[in-house]
Amino acid sequence: MQAQNKIYVIGIGYRPLEKKARDILLNAKVILTSDRLFEVFKRYDEYGTVKDRIKVINKVPETLAFIKDRISHPESQPLVLLASGDPLFFGIGRKLSEEFGKDVLEILPDLSSVQEAFARINESWDDAFLMSLHGGPDPAKRRKLPYEMHDIPFLLEQHGKIAILTDKVNNPSEIAKTINSELRTPNSKLVMSVCERLGYTDEKITRGTPEEIAVMSFSEPNVVIVMKQGPGFGGQGPESIRFGLKEDEIDHARGLITKDEVRAVTLHTLRLPKTGVFWDVGAGSGSISIEAARLFPRLTVVSVEKDDEQVKHISANKMKFGVSNIEIVQGTAPDALHGLQAPDRVFIGGSGGSLDEIIGYIQERMQNGVIVINAVTIETLNQAIARLEKRGFAVKVSEISVSRSKLIAGKRHMSAQNPIFIVTGEKG
Repeated sequence: MQAQNKIYVIGIGYRPLEKKARDILLNAKVILTSDRLFEVFKRYDEYGTVKDRIKVINKVPETLAFIKDRISHPESQPLVLLASGDPLFFGIGRKLSEEFGKDVLEILPDLSSVQEAFARINESWDDAFLMSLHGGPDPAKRRKLPYEMHDIPFLLEQHGKIAILTDKVNNPSEIAKTINSELRTPNSKLVMSVCERLGYTDEKITRGTPEEIAVMSFSEPNVVIVMKQGPGFGGQGPESIRFGLKEDEIDHARGLITKDEVRAVTLHTLRLPKTGVFWDVGAGSGSISIEAARLFPRLTVVSVEKDDEQVKHISANKMKFGVSNIEIVQGTAPDALHGLQAPDRVFIGGSGGSLDEIIGYIQERMQNGVIVINAVTIETLNQAIARLEKRGFAVKVSEISVSRSKLIAGKRHMSAQNPIFIVTGEKG
């Protein structure tokens, strides 16, 4: 016997119902579904027996409202909701759990569409990055997604194999166009598989390069799988490294780059959030920006630099490492900071003699957060401490002294680098 005040969520689409799911469904007083799943369920043997108990609601808010109204009514129990595939895989299961609590739910999943998609193309999926771009049918009410279309090139560089749940806006051709425009990997080494209408009688699998997929159109629903092919991916080289780029891997000029050891400590000191806004002021060649953007693809990184040559290096590095979450702003701070999104973190690598004005403007814009300033001279150190304290920041200072080995007459000696003072100001 089914419990009262219970919501049974049954996944459909790919396999016949198992006995437990079938028994619950046949005893259900109310069966909720959408138009699309109603058409899918018509193919099931159980449809003829329960069709008079089916109620079609297409919008999630209306479905939730109906359940809230009926869940405590005995005449509605058992109450069943038909869902697509595995309801807990980017499905309605999470929303139901948030609204009604886990104890109210019993979920009986089918296979997920991603499982089916990988099976159709005979590829393993235990090493794939799985994401959803399904933001909902109403553009005005589209939910915020953990990852957006512009994150795909970075994620593909990091993982080499991605499965994407799509929708009408974030469709296969648009995904292919984004890859074409932003990914540095040769498209000849990429394969896109579009798995259309899995589980339907007219399902179709299309494989091609991003250039080929970009000019095609596809039926819904569909799943996209993007994979890198051939040697050189997912193994050695900068594209497989999340953190720890070497100076000679980053385009720069005349040695004007934050040295590896100092860059590591600086990024640690910044304590960057996964999301938010990070200003890299006086970004130089963009080494701090590049490492930050690669570490946190959902973080908006703003590289502010006045020098033409350095801006070209930032742009080249952004392209080289396939990071799409860097915004390059050419200009002199603090004027170049006006109009930018308020920062959560700021690194000041160069101030052009305007440190007091830059800190003052940041203090006005930053609600809570961290400023890190790298100082080479005692004068800049003292100025940074005084200006931060004057603006109400809690200040800490670290000195980084690095020596690197070099061979002299066949023997290894240590050569000292200039010490760097790392000044941290914390607000809030």
